Amino acid sequence: MNTEERIQELCRFIETHCDQPLPLQVLSERAGLSTFHLQRRFKAAIGVTPKEYVEACRMRRLKSSLRSAGDVTEAVYEAGFGSASRVYERADTRLGMTPKQYRRGGEAVPITHTAVATPVGLIMIGATDRGLCFVQFGESAEELLGMLRREYPAAPLTPMATPAHPDFSRWVDRLTQHLTGARPQLDLPLDIQATAFQMRVWNYLQTIPYGEVQSYGEVAAALGGPQAPRAVARACASNRVALVIPCHRVIRGTGEMGGYRWGLARKRTILDRERALRG
Repeated sequence: MNTEERIQELCRFIETHCDQPLPLQVLSERAGLSTFHLQRRFKAAIGVTPKEYVEACRMRRLKSSLRSAGDVTEAVYEAGFGSASRVYERADTRLGMTPKQYRRGGEAVPITHTAVATPVGLIMIGATDRGLCFVQFGESAEELLGMLRREYPAAPLTPMATPAHPDFSRWVDRLTQHLTGARPQLDLPLDIQATAFQMRVWNYLQTIPYGEVQSYGEVAAALGGPQAPRAVARACASNRVALVIPCHRVIRGTGEMGGYRWGLARKRTILDRERALRG
């Protein structure tokens, strides 16, 4: 078994044992690598450290448990966390809200939004104070606002104020600059939910260079699952933040555009613009 295969096997092990203590030493012995090499090779292959991957798996389990467990504390321990305080320490970057808020469907998590006209259509940007949670294309501001409400039914929604909060204004500016080619690389904070597999796919998509494409099969193979292009396609279809997670850069192995939740014509236009602007 080569190193890449060891890393993929370790991911599967973590996903099924994340409710147990998984210190780095245990993981390195499982993979047959030193702790130093495991850290380096795991981050290169998966996009996150082993510790971050363990926590992402636990958060996925926690999100599921919060819907059915008798109380939050029970769900926390079932997910493999040693204490509730550790969950709350990570809530800002992993759940985007506290466990109780997530259980209540995002209640009391304010989302600011604005609709912006771009060269490839109207786009709505929604954000919490932690990062972008909604970046989608639509035909009208009313349609997009309805989509945002369906995505976050319990969250208070507020139009962008004038002047906007500096962070929100900067995120909007960077997105619009990206669409004009002035900022090819997007590095914006996100406040979204993801399964461990979605996180792996989305992290990988962010490494595909501006103006370039890969097939679903190539992405699957790069993640160690060459037989899973459909799973990659589902992860792309689950993306709620267009452009920031560039699922438009994934096409079919035949060269056809494949799916795109905001329309194939728009996908083709975005790719054509990127290629032209890349020069």
